[in-house]
Amino acid sequence: MTPTSRRGFLINAAASALTIESAVAIAGGEGKPLSGPAFDEQRTPVPLPFDPKNLNGLSAKLMQSHWENNYGGAVKALNTIRSRLTLALNDASTPAYVYTGLKREQLLRTGSVVLHEYYFGNLGGSGKAGSEVRTKVAASFGTFDAWESEFRKIGQGLGGGSGWVVLGYNIHTQQVENYWMWDHMHGPAATMPLLVMDMYENAYAIDYGASAKDYIEAFLKNLQWAEVERRLGRAQKADTALRG
Repeated sequence: MTPTSRRGFLINAAASALTIESAVAIAGGEGKPLSGPAFDEQRTPVPLPFDPKNLNGLSAKLMQSHWENNYGGAVKALNTIRSRLTLALNDASTPAYVYTGLKREQLLRTGSVVLHEYYFGNLGGSGKAGSEVRTKVAASFGTFDAWESEFRKIGQGLGGGSGWVVLGYNIHTQQVENYWMWDHMHGPAATMPLLVMDMYENAYAIDYGASAKDYIEAFLKNLQWAEVERRLGRAQKADTALRG
């Protein structure tokens, strides 16, 4: 059984676990069904923060497809999972292994939604970093060029596969580092993303086929560095607040 089919099985199993009696009881107000943002929030897709026609080397067709099908699909899936979780938790007959299977799916879909929103949010710029943010990045990597060289290399290593490259600020170690992520779920602990690059083939295949290298070049030309700098400032403020 493939990972995709296993996820589908778990989702369907959770739905099947809801008995007619329990569903009626919940609908009829018997007991007190759990509710609140952690259980029943339904997310709305965030619009692209730029006009995709104005990107340099990344087509509007690619961006629209990526936003609508991959990101939009993740939002819909997350909303569905949240609904299933609420029903399953309110049904005492739901097996624990079925519930945790749904929680795993929630982790996957949440990661996809959040990372995609960071990804689109750091696009739409000129690709030119201002002197202040260049200095801040260079402080962690020795030089700004050293940061970019490593960032590119990580992306190229993910070419033909899947994953994300994330420049992040770790509020525990207080370090700014590049991270390799092979999926939506396995990110570094206590890290706030500053710059996110999607390396799943759906992020570039329409324009570049299997050429991850050309996609990375185009991605860097469209970076919105003002947003990266804003995220860094927010991360540092959060760090200061946590340390009192």
